[in-house]
Amino acid sequence: MGFRMGIVGLPNVGKSTLFNALTRTAAAQAANFPFCTIEPNVGEVAVPDPRLDRLAEIAKSKQVIPTRMTFVDIAGLVKGASKGEGLGNQFLANIREVDAIAHVLRCFEDGDITHVEGRVDPVADAETIETELMLADIESIEKRLQNIVRKVRGGDKEAVQQERLLRAALAKLEEGEPARMVEVDEDDAKAWKMLQLLTTKPVLYVCNVAEEDAAQGNAHAAKVAEMAAAQGNAHVIISARIEEEISQLDAEEAAMFLDEMGLEEAGLDRLIKAGYGLLNLQTYFTVGPKEARAWTIREGTMAPQAAGVIHGDFEKGFIRAETIAYDDFVASGGEQGAKEAGKMRAEGKSYTVADGDVMHFLFNT
Repeated sequence: MGFRMGIVGLPNVGKSTLFNALTRTAAAQAANFPFCTIEPNVGEVAVPDPRLDRLAEIAKSKQVIPTRMTFVDIAGLVKGASKGEGLGNQFLANIREVDAIAHVLRCFEDGDITHVEGRVDPVADAETIETELMLADIESIEKRLQNIVRKVRGGDKEAVQQERLLRAALAKLEEGEPARMVEVDEDDAKAWKMLQLLTTKPVLYVCNVAEEDAAQGNAHAAKVAEMAAAQGNAHVIISARIEEEISQLDAEEAAMFLDEMGLEEAGLDRLIKAGYGLLNLQTYFTVGPKEARAWTIREGTMAPQAAGVIHGDFEKGFIRAETIAYDDFVASGGEQGAKEAGKMRAEGKSYTVADGDVMHFLFNT
């Protein structure tokens, strides 16, 4: 299981440049005019995880298969999108299909690249998009409330629950806050997710800075950090230009380049880590002589459901999971050593998978 992250932002903030860098492709046309991305471009990237390479080295795996993350480069949004301005309707439809939003904000000065509003103010840009999403949600909720009136009057339980949740979201939106600020009970979680409201999507602010500001950020990025902290959202500082350059280099050259720029890791790595945290994701591994492979699950996933990520039959016929913690696998020099050291555990259906677990599933066919 990977997840889909939509890259959004006003025109000319560096969305497509970032997308090109992330997916190592020039499929998304980067040009100095609005709406150069007409269709959402979709790209998959491997999730870098040094633990996987270490496991493969120990097990002498012939193949290394990382888990993958999907990025969707979505057409630039402008003020009035909720009413269909620009490519608004298309933007709103595309954003419903992603799990999280990477909101790219222009935090660089460049007279050669025109800002659609004629100024550089990332906080105002963020508010523009958030407002459009909130307006779209309000319109959607009002229509839905009208459509379920009869069912609610008839006592339909699902409709009654839906109306209650829609009204809670509407109240929050009318207060000027996104729907994700609504506190939802566990019993309502599934129904809440089914509403597919735009402002329930987790948000990661991506501060796109000039090359010289990539390591420490700048005053614009500092304002975004302050805004994100106040909202309980995450933010990362990235130079899309640098990421584009790195994407054209091999691993050794990229490491040297990052060192010269004073960066500990590539922006992609930071973006993925922040995205994982945003959606409460974690990784477990399957390791053997044929392949070492990483699998993505949500935090709190039980062993049978983790097995189901590999194949549905694994979950249906789950018997137990032979489990070794990553550190124990490495310290013991592999599976056999872990067994001999008593570090392999037999875990049942109630086991909650931990990040980094090395697992082998036994199941009935």
